[in-house]
Amino acid sequence: MKRLSLVFLCLALTGATAAFAQSEQVTLIDFTRLSGDTTLTVKVGTTDMQIPQNAATLVDFRDIAGSSFSQDDLGAMKTSLFLENWEVALNSSARTIDNQGLSYTRAALVNTNAQKWLNEDIAGKSVLGIRVHFPAAPFNAWAIVQPPFEIPAYQDKDALQADRLVVADADRGIGNKFDGYGVVKNVGVIKQVAVSVYGNNFPHGLSLVLRNQFGEDQQIFMDYLQFDGWRQLVWNNPNYVEEVRNRESRQFPLYPESTPFVKLLGVIVHRDAAQPGGDVITYIKDIKITYDLAVLNTNRDITDENIWNILAKRQEDRQRAELKRLGNRQVLRFLETKKMYQGPDFGEQQQ
Repeated sequence: MKRLSLVFLCLALTGATAAFAQSEQVTLIDFTRLSGDTTLTVKVGTTDMQIPQNAATLVDFRDIAGSSFSQDDLGAMKTSLFLENWEVALNSSARTIDNQGLSYTRAALVNTNAQKWLNEDIAGKSVLGIRVHFPAAPFNAWAIVQPPFEIPAYQDKDALQADRLVVADADRGIGNKFDGYGVVKNVGVIKQVAVSVYGNNFPHGLSLVLRNQFGEDQQIFMDYLQFDGWRQLVWNNPNYVEEVRNRESRQFPLYPESTPFVKLLGVIVHRDAAQPGGDVITYIKDIKITYDLAVLNTNRDITDENIWNILAKRQEDRQRAELKRLGNRQVLRFLETKKMYQGPDFGEQQQ
């Protein structure tokens, strides 16, 4: 009888702990924070070309380039989550030269006389503008809008000094550079996902692709874009259990397992075969999530990572492979930029 009472006591304490579990509602990514607030100088012939970038999300790929470049060129070999660096990739059957060339992103400036929406002032700020050019033929197609590199879940915050990205001593071992820039940490169960999007009455669908700490991807269909103006599309998790007693209790090892997280892989625009092809234009301001905390107390008496450096090593191994792929592509683009003709076309009057 005493043993049975002890079991019930343990269950009651577990339920009480779960009942007071905290939930959070945070911004996964806010595209108004990804404007071109800094520039990198690329010398093309005798001309200095100014390339806009986002200072908070800069990534250096000079180590992939090799040793045959000048120091000026190596210093400019950086990319970021700047709005116009995001890529639009059509599915294989829709990826013709014309369709792919007409599918891209832009920094879309919101008019200064725009009204406040959902208690947020977006007037005069830039959001992510998306153009997708679907084929005219009647078949299903889709396009994913994705960042120029897979957003690292664990990377130390750094700052641009001269032409190098330098990590301050106070930021070492924390790994929070991209927190709020496409990454949210300490995520248990997701309850809701919301995306603030500007529709232009297109009958196309919109989905989000998220990835967790195990490398598992989840595609979430939000809704159709058949409306005019700003709207917040909300997805409610159908598997979210409100009743604490019906939940499966789990505990996560605190270290050296990665902190449970989700990060944004991309946004998908769907086109049904019955819908017309051609251009689709839409704008996205931000993506927010509501979730239960995986761990209640994240303030530790000992900073494990400063001692063992396990998470940083794992992230470096992942990033090395990712940066090699990213760097090779970015180096080719860098070279292509330097080879492009910059003078006037035939028929244009030279100043």
